[in-house]
Amino acid sequence: QVQLVESGGGLAQAGGSLRLSCTASEHTFSNYNMGWFRQAPGKEREFVGAISSRYTGVTRIADSMKYRLSISRDVTKNTVTLQMNSLKPEDTAVYYCVAGSRLGREQHEYEYWGQGTQVTVSS
Repeated sequence: QVQLVESGGGLAQAGGSLRLSCTASEHTFSNYNMGWFRQAPGKEREFVGAISSRYTGVTRIADSMKYRLSISRDVTKNTVTLQMNSLKPEDTAVYYCVAGSRLGREQHEYEYWGQGTQVTVSS
C-alpha cells in the first residue's frame, strides 16, 4: 500500500514563502517519480511540479510557476519538498502529493495520491 503524507500547508502572506513536504515509504520513494498537483476553488486540478526517482533527480515544473518554485528530494528522509516563493493569492489551493511510474504533467500519469494539504495565501 502506497501512502503519501503531506505536511507544511497553512496560511501565508502574499510575497512570502511556503514549503510543502511529502513523505513516503522507502520503496515508494525509491521506485516512483513524485510530484505535486493543486486544485483551487472552482478550478480544475493542475500540475505543479515533479521530480524523478532518487537516482536521476530530473525535475518538471509548471511553466507558469517555474521561476517561483523548486522541488527536491531528501533521500535520508524519503521526502519530496516543494518550495514556493513569491506567493500570490491565486496560489491558494489544495496541494496533492503524487507518485507514479511516469514523470509527466498529466493526472493520469500518477497512480498514487495523497490526501491533500490546504494552502491559503492572503493579500
